[in-house]
Amino acid sequence: MTKFSKIKLYNTLSRRKEIFKPIKKGFVGIYTCGPTVYWYQHIGNLRSYIFADVLKRVFLYDKYKVKHVINVTDVGHLTSDADEGEDKMEKAVLREHKKAEVIANFYWQEFKNDFKKLNIAEPNIWCKATQHIKEQIKLIKKLEKKGVTYKTSDGIYFDTSKLKDYGKLAKLNKQGLEAGKRIEIGEKKNITDFALWKFSPLMNANGKLLPKRQQEWESPWGVGFPGWHIECSAMSMKYLGEHIDIHTGGIDHIPVHHTNEIAQSETATGKKFVNYWLHGDFLNFKGEKISKSTGGLYTISELQEKGFNPLAFRYLTFITHYRDPLNFSLESLQSAQDAYNRLKNIISELKNDKRISRKYLKQFNSAINDDLDVPKALSILWKLVRDKKAMGKIHTIKEMDKIFGLDLQKKEKINISASIQKLLQERENARKNKNWQKSDELRDKIKSLGYLVEDTPKGQKLKKI
Repeated sequence: MTKFSKIKLYNTLSRRKEIFKPIKKGFVGIYTCGPTVYWYQHIGNLRSYIFADVLKRVFLYDKYKVKHVINVTDVGHLTSDADEGEDKMEKAVLREHKKAEVIANFYWQEFKNDFKKLNIAEPNIWCKATQHIKEQIKLIKKLEKKGVTYKTSDGIYFDTSKLKDYGKLAKLNKQGLEAGKRIEIGEKKNITDFALWKFSPLMNANGKLLPKRQQEWESPWGVGFPGWHIECSAMSMKYLGEHIDIHTGGIDHIPVHHTNEIAQSETATGKKFVNYWLHGDFLNFKGEKISKSTGGLYTISELQEKGFNPLAFRYLTFITHYRDPLNFSLESLQSAQDAYNRLKNIISELKNDKRISRKYLKQFNSAINDDLDVPKALSILWKLVRDKKAMGKIHTIKEMDKIFGLDLQKKEKINISASIQKLLQERENARKNKNWQKSDELRDKIKSLGYLVEDTPKGQKLKKI
């Protein structure tokens, strides 16, 4: 690897690949939009964090110093991007009858557990919206002085008509939006205007008195809570400065959340907010984005209960480029797990010749530095392990796994109980008697107990799921 190699990244803002140029030599600041911690994160959400993890690993691999920040949305994210509906955290309070802080901390910890299972490195800084209310109020006051805010009966809004280039990230056609407007915008001046501060509502849309919010603060405009978008601008600026190298997230953030971040940040500072915007595409189920209506809203824990290794899901995401939609099914995950196990088995049989393959490592470096082309990098790894003439496989794979994070050379220690030993012996006897049906039944029974059985030339091999 070369120190500070040329890294090409696809910038959503320019719609093309660009050679990365850091603001400060040898350093990269990365901000990743984090979870709204009112419920478990599903595998569609987690694909975005695996992509961000690979991005960080590539920079570290190329000897950059990285400062990575992920926010935790524990207030202000309404159920509609149009600044309508209930606050997701307050909704969770009514559902679980617990304090908002307790709920947020529980689901944030579950999210961090998923990170650990998927070998996603935690950021340098986790920052919670509720712990940065002062910073958000300060930023709104700054926007107010710039003359781009106005007050309605339900909050303080950003007037997008004041910006000539509003929507440049999503390439929004504001005139087209206005002409095709089919929704009620209430007291908003423009369809694209968004809330900076919401007043605590007293009644719902049906005129029913609402319970007092758990999360509300005093502000210059009245008691309430911050809008969803303002937190990311305020916290990213606090920890990475007013001008940031890279901002990542899912493509669903482009038209609203990230567009609004740019609007408020650049208006407040008069500077370019982010140099490189990187977005991961959806994880699809049955041809459509994973959602309640399409299904596929599995958590990593639920996949584990079905006998899948979390790292098999990580492997699955590497088969498709982060900017392309990835079709998910339990069948595709099973194929990925089989391939992953096969790869680990091959690697476990390799002998260490204390060399390194410059040829394969050069190809690998070229792939990962070309907009994180992990599918190509994965194919190079497979070519290496299958190349009978290649030398230095062990050390080369060790280098590659700094990016993959698949624990390719990690040996699992398994304590086999007497009951599992008995089932293995019964299965071995069934195979000797060519009773394949019973053999398969016993394999399934062992799998239900949390172990995978693989048949090798040396006999049965057991792996923990």
